[in-house]
Amino acid sequence: MTATLLFASKTERWTTYEAPLRHALGALGVKYRLGTDFPPEEVDYIIYAPNSGIVDFTPFTRLKAVLNLWAGVEAVVGNPTLQVPLARMVDFGLTQGMTEWVVGHTLRHHLGMDTHILNQDGAWRKTAPPLARDRRIGLLGLGALGIAAGTTLARLGFPVTGWSRSEKSAEGITCRHGEAGLRETLAQADILILLLPDTPATRDVLDADAIARMPRGAVVINPGRGPLIVDDALIAALDSGQLGHATLDVFRTEPLPPEHPFWAHPKVTVTPHIASETRPDTAAEVIAENVRRGEVGEPLLHLVDRDLGY
Repeated sequence: MTATLLFASKTERWTTYEAPLRHALGALGVKYRLGTDFPPEEVDYIIYAPNSGIVDFTPFTRLKAVLNLWAGVEAVVGNPTLQVPLARMVDFGLTQGMTEWVVGHTLRHHLGMDTHILNQDGAWRKTAPPLARDRRIGLLGLGALGIAAGTTLARLGFPVTGWSRSEKSAEGITCRHGEAGLRETLAQADILILLLPDTPATRDVLDADAIARMPRGAVVINPGRGPLIVDDALIAALDSGQLGHATLDVFRTEPLPPEHPFWAHPKVTVTPHIASETRPDTAAEVIAENVRRGEVGEPLLHLVDRDLGY
């Protein structure tokens, strides 16, 4: 049987994904039709980006699954017309890219690199940073990305405490959950990394009360989702010295408007949603494996829990 795969994303993405997808599908022996324009009633799988323009899945009467190209599914998970399994993107390239970005910015703040990079003025500022074992890392979010980043930091010697809504375990990470666990994680976070999904339960998790629980002068790093942070509370904490710096890769509105106060704030670093990106070669392998699984009746990888929203 031949599976029909509709690639539903921006036109320019098709040019970068077509060859990797064909290679990955062929390598797994999947019989397929792949393209960007099939009648809805002929489509078995949608390779989907939420900005593709598809908002009504009702016409896709033969649809078996939607395979998201993005790690985030908040733009589609609540769609009432989507009645088939939804798989989010978890792939090596995305995970490795996120780990490298998180570790890089954590080390930047841990080592105080800005002191020397931004101050080449002839002053001899000889202040050594503490060792990693003396800099406590708090990690909100223990999904695939959070665990990958957290375990890497732990291997470098940082004590890492991670929090998630449900109970988790991960090598090298002290795992916490529930309200008490969140308070404990915040209280010991010299550097706090946010890698939670955007759900009603996680939105505004870093508000004024949460920030007040953190050690004075702590650093916030957010490559997760913009709505996790209350912007005004973050700015107020930076102004008061409660927080020492915030490095932000994601925002409530993207691109971040030029007039937003984050741009001009001396204690904020803005990066343009580059912490991690889905790489066509590695993402194609995940998509192909899920199509293979769907065709032989095996469980799909990385299925989204509709109730949890991720």
